[in-house]
Parts: sequence; C-alpha cells; structure tokens
Amino acid sequence: MKQTVEEMVEQLFPVMVERRRYLHQHPELSFHEVDTPRFIAERLTELGIDVRTNVGGRGVVGTIRGGKPGKTVALRADFDALPIQDEKEVEYRSTVPGVMHACGHDGHTATLLAVAEILVQQKEQLAGNVVLIHQHAEEVVPGGARDMIADGCLEGVDVIFGTHLWSTTKLGTIGYRVGPVMAAADKFELTLFGRGGHGAKPHETIDAVVLGATVVKELQSIVSRRLDPLQQAVLTIGTLHAGNTFNVIADSAQLTGTVRTFDPAVAEQIVREMERTIKGVCDAAGATYSFTYERGYPAVVNHPEETNLLRTVASDIMGADHVFEIAPTMGGEDFAYYLQRVPGTFFFTGAGDETFYPHHHPKFDFEEQAMQYAARILIEATLRYLDSPMEP
Repeated sequence: MKQTVEEMVEQLFPVMVERRRYLHQHPELSFHEVDTPRFIAERLTELGIDVRTNVGGRGVVGTIRGGKPGKTVALRADFDALPIQDEKEVEYRSTVPGVMHACGHDGHTATLLAVAEILVQQKEQLAGNVVLIHQHAEEVVPGGARDMIADGCLEGVDVIFGTHLWSTTKLGTIGYRVGPVMAAADKFELTLFGRGGHGAKPHETIDAVVLGATVVKELQSIVSRRLDPLQQAVLTIGTLHAGNTFNVIADSAQLTGTVRTFDPAVAEQIVREMERTIKGVCDAAGATYSFTYERGYPAVVNHPEETNLLRTVASDIMGADHVFEIAPTMGGEDFAYYLQRVPGTFFFTGAGDETFYPHHHPKFDFEEQAMQYAARILIEATLRYLDSPMEP
C-alpha cells in the first residue's frame, strides 16, 4: 500500500531530529556560513536533486523537476545562527562559543531537507517543479534573500511558501494572515556632539548625557503624539553610550535603535520627525549631530489566494480549531523580498507554548515535533498548488 505523506514524514522524523541537532551543535553566523551550506548541498545531491551552490553568496538551491509539465513552487528555509551563547543544558547544545541557533533556523533546514526527500520520491507524479531555497544570512541586513533573488533563485517560480517555527506558540497550531504579517525593520545611528568638561563646572560645557536623555525622551513622542493612532509603528532606542568616568561631563553620546512599520509612508514620516526632533534639541543646546538611517527589510505582505490555500491545507491537516488568524508582529523577515516578486505566503508553526523561552534568548529551544507539522503542510500545499488548474 502506498504510504501517505503523514506516514512518510513520521518515518523520517528521527532523521529530521538528528539533522536539526547536528546543525544546532555546529551553528554559523550570517555571511560566514561554510559548513552548513556544504552539509545541505551534500544531502540534496545524495537525493539526486539538481543543486546550485554559492547562490547570491552562500545560498543553496535545489530543483526537483516533475515528470509532468506544470507550474513551479518554491519553498524556503533559512540556515544562519546568532551571536548568542547557548545556555541550555542539553546534549545537543552549541559547540561554538558565543554562537547558537536561537531562532529555529536549524529546524527550518531539517524540515526542508525532509520535504525534499519526500517530494523527490514522487517526482514522476509531480505536475510541475519544486525549487528548494536554502537561504543564508536572514538575521543580518541586507540579508541573503535579496542577493539570492538577483542570482536567479526565483527564475520560473510561480509561487513561494515559507514557515517559521514559533517557540512561544502552542505546539500543534498554525498561525496565518492575509496582508501585512511582519514589519519593515529599519536601523538608525545617532551621534550627539557637545562640549566636555569638569563635572564641577557644567555651565562651561554642553553635556552630551543630558542631550542624549532629552533626545530619547522626545523621540518617544513621535509614535505616541505625531502619528495617526490607527497606524502601527515602533521606535526603539537600543543603545545609549556616553562618558568614561564619574566626574567628567561627556563631550559626545552615541545612540542606536530601530524603527518598525508596515506602511512605507509612515516610515518616511517617522524619519522626517526624527530629523526635526534631533535638530531642535541640538540647536537649543548649541550642539551638533550626525544621523544615519538604514532601510532594512520591507514588510512581509502575504497574498490572499495563496494564504487561503495554506489555511485550507493547515485546517485539513491540523483541524480547523488549531488554525488561527494571527495579529501582525513587529519582527522583521527578509522573506518579504520573495513576496515582492512572486505570490506566496509566510506562516507560523507552533513549536512550544508560553513557557518556552522566546526567540533570540540564550535558552531558546522548540518542540521538535513541530517540524513534522511544518513538513506535512509544506508538502501538501505544494501538491495542491501543482494539481490546481493552470491559468489559460
């Protein structure tokens, strides 16, 4: 009797876990991935899949060519790690000091490798092709997606699906959303130049610490008082550094932070308001400044038809009461670039619950069972899309 997708995924689950834990023990930072893409390419080559390496830098792309003509589906997984010390007490903790998979990318990779193994077994029955995009450097702007696209990873692709294993969402649930689901993520750097001096003579100085504190306070009013309250935005100051000792007034202060938005017009307004605020504070104090604003990933915007297909597939597999429309998140993802080029959707696979540590935490982990659910949904979404009628 022919095996079902569920049975094939279950049979491969021990291999998925083994691969995930191997990758977890051997993480590599964004734009420094060497062994990870080699590992991926070797596994795909063993399956007889056409493989391109060094795509857009360090990416790997495998192509499964179906036995029948049809459309082309792309599936994406990222494989970079983060500069965080792994503090978990588990046998598969990271062996690389100061580097760990703290966002589930090891699980994404293991999942897509299993999807490849199952789909390649059915390639003669596939009415179309499947492109497996293993992407480097999701965590660091400018990311790997943009360069992989420029290097042709979406050539001939009709639709793309991707998922994120989510540690703080209950195992066995799926989150979806039509339209904006993850925010644009920008970065800024600001240096304030005052005039330093003795701590006992503040009247002879322009105190950069006071400047920094004033700027932080005033910038917070942009979202709360200058934006339409129906618009969504976050302006966060992540760092503020000034001074070297207790009795010297600092002559400069350095600030960095991030802005998260869904609407490009809102981002433009925030930048203008930041410039106006910073200039006003500095002019009033007789100080100067240097301000740079770096555009990060655009917002992830899911397409309606593909998201509805995903929702239907997930409901059939998980049960409709385990599939939820989620609120947008202010986290960023360079999957956005793929969705700007081809239709598709990005969804969240529950991989824990509220007791699990959040993403980017030194004790981050997830329920490995979630990889099975993600694999089944990606496979079934691919098959249903390929089996749907082609546009005339």
